[in-house]
Amino acid sequence: MSTVTLAGNLITVAGQFPQVGQIAPDFSLTGKDLAENTLATFSGRRKILNIVPSLDTPTCATSTRTFNETAAGLSQTVVLVISADLPFAMSRFCVAEGLDGVVTLSSFRSPGFHSDYGVDITDGPLRGLTARAVVVLDEHNRVLHSQLVPEIKNEPDYQAALAVLRG
Repeated sequence: MSTVTLAGNLITVAGQFPQVGQIAPDFSLTGKDLAENTLATFSGRRKILNIVPSLDTPTCATSTRTFNETAAGLSQTVVLVISADLPFAMSRFCVAEGLDGVVTLSSFRSPGFHSDYGVDITDGPLRGLTARAVVVLDEHNRVLHSQLVPEIKNEPDYQAALAVLRG
């Protein structure tokens, strides 16, 4: 269990958040075509997991736009935007925003992802969604960087996440 805040109010987050050096837990998340995607789907590539509560919020939209833009030039790297939003809504958002450098994945069929990745909000108004987090994996799914953002309304540390991929 961890805690983060939402507008300064404590929020409980369940599960074990991945730490640097660990192998990331596998997942099965739903893509925009309704196909299931696992870590093996992105085998051989480095992965930025941009985990957000919902693309319908300004900060989630901003982090998705920012990773779309800043990670575009990184070789062998894919940005996975993960939320409980339906795949259709996530796809519409990316089309409307002109974002083609991210892959959207929904946890709507796989709520176990929330606790497996230690981002499961268990109380407060966002109960059932994920806390904001960034997890960067190498091509072997070893965690290179992880940040559970302390205040849900704040953006993640983009530069720290990208630095481990540039370094």
